[in-house]
Amino acid sequence: MKVGLFVTCLVDLVRPNIGFAALKLLEDAGCEVVVPESQTCCGQPGYNSGARELSKTLARKVLSEFSHCDYVVAPSGSCSGQIKVHAVEDLFNGEPEEAEFRALASRWYELSDFLVNVLKVKNLPGMPGDFAGTVTYHDSCSGLRELGIKQQPRALLAQAGCTLSEMQDAEKCCGFGGTFSIKLGDISTRMAENKCVNIGVAGADALVGGDLGCLLNIEGRLRRNGDMKTKVFHFAEIAAGMTRAKD
Repeated sequence: MKVGLFVTCLVDLVRPNIGFAALKLLEDAGCEVVVPESQTCCGQPGYNSGARELSKTLARKVLSEFSHCDYVVAPSGSCSGQIKVHAVEDLFNGEPEEAEFRALASRWYELSDFLVNVLKVKNLPGMPGDFAGTVTYHDSCSGLRELGIKQQPRALLAQAGCTLSEMQDAEKCCGFGGTFSIKLGDISTRMAENKCVNIGVAGADALVGGDLGCLLNIEGRLRRNGDMKTKVFHFAEIAAGMTRAKD
């Protein structure tokens, strides 16, 4: 089984440890993983900002880079939603390339969904990992609402030996939303503040999520508020036993 790993531009630029963790999880599950070196962005930032032609250009690039893979997996609900939902239902709907993008979308999975529902992993090598504290989980908007990502990452965290302390309003937006956080900064800040309050009440050692954009937004607000104690991880880092690499 040849699995293409779409690393995402944020992971590549800001926290590559997540990409290496995703690679380890897939290889430990028995996948032959390919990582096209030319990959960049899925086009979502441009799409959300109204730059449709740029977004389509980037989507075509993704299509060409991963067309030879049996599956494509990304450690991101937002990037996965861009290809599985927006590219198919909007950008290329009714266009000559629609069939190709529908075929790609049918093979494309968010990482936790692929591990839990396709590969049906139970005990990956290395589990439990190097972090076994209490965690609270933030459900990102795209992963939850577009792809139904909810229990999958929690199942992996349980396998990794974590204790889950659910925060209030775990499914509410953190205020990131790409350019939303810039265009409507005051609203975004208030949403992030609310999320930080709920994280504190949950009393967890770490905040965990599945989209790096959300995690960076929340971690930035936590640190600005003086919280230097709460750790912030992508679920892949915990599941792969690679949390110390981030430290």
